[in-house]
Amino acid sequence: MNAVFSAVFLAACLLFLVNDPNAFLPAMLKGAEKAALLALSLLTVYCVWLGFFKVLEVSGLSEKLSRRVRPLAKKLFRSDDGIALGLASSNLSANMLGLPGAPTPLGIRATEAFLRKNNGHAADMLFVLNATSLQILPTTVIALRLAAGSASPADIFLPTLLTTLFTTLSGVLLLLLSEKFRRPHRRHGIGQSRLSFKRSMRT
Repeated sequence: MNAVFSAVFLAACLLFLVNDPNAFLPAMLKGAEKAALLALSLLTVYCVWLGFFKVLEVSGLSEKLSRRVRPLAKKLFRSDDGIALGLASSNLSANMLGLPGAPTPLGIRATEAFLRKNNGHAADMLFVLNATSLQILPTTVIALRLAAGSASPADIFLPTLLTTLFTTLSGVLLLLLSEKFRRPHRRHGIGQSRLSFKRSMRT
């Protein structure tokens, strides 16, 4: 992806220089200014929610919430590994709050923990849940809309919730159906799940 983005950027710069060389440098500076402002806007959102997670951790509420959802997580991932389930739950919680960068290390560690137990189903399920990504509170997108000057940046809340709920349910159902049609002697795409998950989380 880095090569693709670099090629697109260089092609755009070349076309800009050919069509309007005098406006090239002002446009670059204006774009850098907007990028810096956007980065600061996203930084504040990340600081707030990561601080919120830290308060939950220190106060012990995160552990209590984890125990509440653990029965559901056990059924969903078909696992009794407490460490892996805790990492997966934290990963999904951060994704639901629209923090795409924060849960990446948790998701990778959870996938590796599932794979050490040869639990391909859990690795596949975590990959599907991250790809479909139910958004209860799309904080990143709201921050982007706010930085872009939107008058009502939170208007996307309900459409985003309904859309991601549909995609998540569809993804889970399709995974369960696909597992029924796989040959019994095949492991549940363990190698592919690990590679695909890491690539998707890092792009």
